[in-house]
Amino acid sequence: EEDLPVVSFGNLMTEGIALSRRGQHDKALGCFNEALKLRAGDKHCLITRSKCFLKLGDTENSLKDAEASLQADKTFPEGLYQKAETLYTMGDFEFALVFYHRGRRLRPDLHKFQLGINKAEEAILNCLGNPSAVKLENTGDLCFVSRQAERRKDNQQQQNKPTKDQKRMKKQSPKTERQLLGELYADKAYLEKLLKDEDLMQSSTRQGIKVMDLVLDGISYLNHRRDFWQQQKPMYARVYERELLRRGRTQDKKQKSSDIGRSIAKDMEDIELCLARGSAEESCRKAERMLRKIQGWTEEEVPNKNELIGNLYSCIGNAHLAMGQMEAALDSHKMDLDFARKNALTDAVSRALDNIGHVYARIGRFQQAIDAWEEKIPLAQSSLEKAWLFHEIGRCYLELDKAEVAQDYGQKSLQSADEEGDVEWQLHATVLVAQAQVKLKDYRSAIMNFERALEKAKLVPSEAAQNGIIVALDNVSKSFIAELNKSHKDATA
Repeated sequence: EEDLPVVSFGNLMTEGIALSRRGQHDKALGCFNEALKLRAGDKHCLITRSKCFLKLGDTENSLKDAEASLQADKTFPEGLYQKAETLYTMGDFEFALVFYHRGRRLRPDLHKFQLGINKAEEAILNCLGNPSAVKLENTGDLCFVSRQAERRKDNQQQQNKPTKDQKRMKKQSPKTERQLLGELYADKAYLEKLLKDEDLMQSSTRQGIKVMDLVLDGISYLNHRRDFWQQQKPMYARVYERELLRRGRTQDKKQKSSDIGRSIAKDMEDIELCLARGSAEESCRKAERMLRKIQGWTEEEVPNKNELIGNLYSCIGNAHLAMGQMEAALDSHKMDLDFARKNALTDAVSRALDNIGHVYARIGRFQQAIDAWEEKIPLAQSSLEKAWLFHEIGRCYLELDKAEVAQDYGQKSLQSADEEGDVEWQLHATVLVAQAQVKLKDYRSAIMNFERALEKAKLVPSEAAQNGIIVALDNVSKSFIAELNKSHKDATA
């Protein structure tokens, strides 16, 4: 028994993520279930399991895990994004849009929220046919909105759930279904053919499940996917498209705006995905190719053309940064900033200043990084954004040996983190304050703040942070004792 390996939370998470990436979602689910037994309610594990459920088509459990990850921290960005993605997959585009917007307000630096907003608005536009008909309100409790969505979905599931006696399914024209289902159309036709074999339908599997129930469940699932895809892009002409046709924009002459928007959203997702996977060169090539394409389109074809161009400059800059090409990254982010200022795009200005500051900090030009980030301060939209912004500025001042200013920004960061109730940023800010106090030789205060930081590290929890703080505490204590001894000797002399 002593030779058996110890299964830790981290090992289970690593194995589960690896299995999920290989497409073995059932096995990954088992790892995440075991991990949550060791650390119940861990928000990061809940999110990975939610993604796993979503890959398996279990939207109900995916939504439950996404909601659970937000119980302790309503502003957890990954939880908000996963909840929005699940609602979008369920076809609740309006509710998904609410959470995409909420995530974007909290973390404007995460471009995936903007991509989510684009695709949700596109889906709503295809359903309603008129952009002015879409009205969302930010008032009220968003959890109540979510519960309404869940309740509505449960009612729909009860109504749509096939019974054992049900032998005929709702059909559309074969041509429409073939266009909507694509390769899955052959599977649906095969299952419908099996329904005609009465002997087979009355038989059961080894587990005692009737074959007819399995076939009906398969057809029902394909019908739900067909309806979902039709809702995203209906096969019949909508009011909005008829208006475009009336203006002379026929499909054989120019690509429809909805198709262009869908293509752009897909390309942007590919660019972000390539960068996330570590393929920075491929991400850069795709972004540059898409930039040339969009510059050739008119604003009538792409209403948010200016915003997209700036976003692509930002993506190119991030790709250059990942490849270590700092000057090229700086040039791209400055192009993003110039374009945002010319077109009065406040959010884009904030994003560009943030990226420029990161590049300057990476190459050791800390004063330029401070200048960029201090210009961004009035544009910060949440306490959480201010917390990390003040922290980064304070760290740059610490690198410049301006400890007093670093301590002030550390206190500002801590205050913003307290307002948001974010333990992780409370930890970072407290450590920054303590490090500044060490440079100022205020060892007593530094020891107190390192001890506070150690308590925060236990709450996060972060074993690496705890070990680092313990080492720092030991060093500061030695310096404090040495100073006391020196003071005692001087007093005796």
